[in-house]
Amino acid sequence: MTAHIPAALVLEDGRIFRGRAYGSVGSTLGEVVFTTGMTGYQETLTDPSYHRQIVVQTAPQIGNTGWNDEDDESARIWVAGYAVREPARIASNWRSRRSLEAELEAQGIVGIAGIDTRALTRHVREAGAMRGGVFSGAELASDAELLKRVTGSSPMVGADLAGDVTTAEPYVVPALGEKRFTVAALDLGIKSNTPRMMAARGIEVHVLPAGASLDEVLAAGADGLFLSNGPGDPATTDQQVELTRQALDRKLPLFGICFGNQVLGRALGRGTYKLRYGHRGINIPVIDAETGKVAITAQNHGFAVEGEPGERFDTEFGRAMVSHHCANDGAVEGLALLDGPAFSVQYHPEAAAGPHDAAPLFDKFVDLMSEAR
Repeated sequence: MTAHIPAALVLEDGRIFRGRAYGSVGSTLGEVVFTTGMTGYQETLTDPSYHRQIVVQTAPQIGNTGWNDEDDESARIWVAGYAVREPARIASNWRSRRSLEAELEAQGIVGIAGIDTRALTRHVREAGAMRGGVFSGAELASDAELLKRVTGSSPMVGADLAGDVTTAEPYVVPALGEKRFTVAALDLGIKSNTPRMMAARGIEVHVLPAGASLDEVLAAGADGLFLSNGPGDPATTDQQVELTRQALDRKLPLFGICFGNQVLGRALGRGTYKLRYGHRGINIPVIDAETGKVAITAQNHGFAVEGEPGERFDTEFGRAMVSHHCANDGAVEGLALLDGPAFSVQYHPEAAAGPHDAAPLFDKFVDLMSEAR
């Protein structure tokens, strides 16, 4: 146990939060971000989109339901570090197999507990997401030395991370029941629940590495192309943008989520930019520009596509529009090609845990593939 080992979370602007070690003892560097979800910490920790980020949980107590063997969104924990206020002393759930801290220790995730996560979140909201580090045990040094290590680390802007989290080899998730369609899913950091939700709709999912070519997509017999979520700066995705453009040229039905929304945006000629502190949580309201309907969504992104709510614009593939935007700050939350079978959203219709308002978007993808036939 690490309950009495001192630890510190150091931000690049010099602010320091002192607490105790939680999980593995040592040091870690990454971008400090906060997530507002009050449930789903296991899914958050195993989401590849959080690669190289130190995640701060705003919910005051974390670990109540322990850790099970069913809810992982990938094969490992991806966060760079973890910060919580009060770890649960006892894990209490019939599905739990071990404590959260035991899993963090087993996977070498350096964390910190006992800090004022409310103050930390307010600071990040004002100053913006920034580089940071968690240090504990023998890794603790003078404040000046720790700050030097943080400011010497790599920023998230310009970070090409999809290759770190993608599958090494293609694999297939079979359709449940009768097979209706085949989809090539570009793995930029895909979560386990995504192919599961497509399989439930009769889709055989061929998950391909991030560097896959159009020939590989077509060789899978794909009726559609799916662009997954993932970490890093979308400005680094030239190869994936070119694949997307080739798919748009062929009018191959296309659906993108999160990072995939940014890739489609770039393929349609839009720029991307870094948000001040991003959208991370499971209660973020999104407005449909055409219907005015509001969906409560799960999100995890630090970058966004340039555009205005409801904006219509011309592309070399035909007319397109900003189909959805965030009710909180107006950020682009969805794109649609009006003259072709392609759309994307910035949020997570496959969210688990999370709201299910957006789950029918997978049915919309099915409809696009049906119409294309």
